[in-house]
Amino acid sequence: MTRQQGAPRVDTRDRDDRLKGTETKAAFKTTELIVFVLTVVGILIASLLVDGDGSAGFGASDAWRYITYAAIGYMISRGLAKAGSRNPRDE
Repeated sequence: MTRQQGAPRVDTRDRDDRLKGTETKAAFKTTELIVFVLTVVGILIASLLVDGDGSAGFGASDAWRYITYAAIGYMISRGLAKAGSRNPRDE
């Protein structure tokens, strides 16, 4: 009876030693942060321009609610971006 040969083992220590960072970028380097900041600025400017004459159109409470929605969306997008990443320093 002959013994079956399996695939040769691959030594991954050298490859793992080179992995020092994470898969995702830091928050300040992403376009998500830039879009979030521009969205907040746009909401605040729109609130100022539309409600500048004192009418009950688009007030501060609406602006802060939309900013909160944008912040929640930003946090979810960052969470999803980091969900699949692994940090070798944590292992």
